[in-house]
Amino acid sequence: MSIIYFELLIRKRPVSLQGKSKGRNEWKTFVRSEAQKVWTGGSPIKNVNLQLTLIYLCDDSPPDTDNIIKPIQDALNELVYEDDGLISDVESHRRFLSEPIDITNLPLLLQEGVIIGEECVYVKVSESQTLEKYL
Repeated sequence: MSIIYFELLIRKRPVSLQGKSKGRNEWKTFVRSEAQKVWTGGSPIKNVNLQLTLIYLCDDSPPDTDNIIKPIQDALNELVYEDDGLISDVESHRRFLSEPIDITNLPLLLQEGVIIGEECVYVKVSESQTLEKYL
């Protein structure tokens, strides 16, 4: 079991890396502001290989999952982790809110996102696993 350093539920539709720069900057500022409200680690994480996990609960016509990673990763940089170069593993998932989702074994924040039923992104920063765990 890996160490979970940080979890966040972003209660807003994500902005794509492909979007207009003004919208991207506003999105990153919003994500950072939300992260500051829940980050209790004091100084940023250092000298650890990290995994970033994103689960996007979406409505129709969502942005591509790969295009929402970088703005969120950048927003957490120098707050949650010292440098985004510490992120060695990234998982990104998208699930439609219109489809049934079994919340039984989901983390509490992700359960909350499903129950709310509005577009949101669950973010988790944890310790990377050995390569064999991913294969």
